[in-house]
Amino acid sequence: MSRENALREEICTVGHSLYQRGFTVGSAGNISARLDDGWLITPTDACLGRLDPAAIAKVDLAGKWVSGDKPSKTLALHRQVYDRNPGVGGVVHTHSTHLVALTLAGVWSQDDILPPLTPYQVMKVGHIPLINYQRPGAPNVAEQVAQLANRVRGVMLERLGPVVWESSVSKASYALEELEETARLWLMSNPRPAPLDQAALDELRETFGAQW
Repeated sequence: MSRENALREEICTVGHSLYQRGFTVGSAGNISARLDDGWLITPTDACLGRLDPAAIAKVDLAGKWVSGDKPSKTLALHRQVYDRNPGVGGVVHTHSTHLVALTLAGVWSQDDILPPLTPYQVMKVGHIPLINYQRPGAPNVAEQVAQLANRVRGVMLERLGPVVWESSVSKASYALEELEETARLWLMSNPRPAPLDQAALDELRETFGAQW
């Protein structure tokens, strides 16, 4: 199997898994992967739970639609991430319930939507800033993400959901799942738990190379 076909299959597998477990619903969300000659991205208004490998859109390095169904309207955002961070191999965007609810209830801060609550959140996700609400596909969002793409592993789009990137599609989905679970823990806790203290964060940095 060629690398491109393997990536098409990976996108479908990840999309189906996220959909089946309720991380996204309906035709919300999108997934992309880097190729040597461009990118693969899920089609516009496609259901992540019912993706067809052959229908996944391919665009070239200039952003021209080459094959498959029409690319997602968030293509510009994905391209900014890839252009600004050469280590990124996959980008995943969902409308995850608890993360969207967090933006409605109020995030911890503009620079960190959640405090450092669990060690795996700190190690696998790190800082996730909030991008204030703009309509889906708004070009200003892509411009804002471009400024952050090589500093964090993802952003939270207010009222829309997380966009997370990593070295592969699967790793991006793992980080997104960790972020959603942390938001769920935060929202269900009453009173709110204290963040990890400075000594705990220092230990995670020293032992695991965590970035916080």
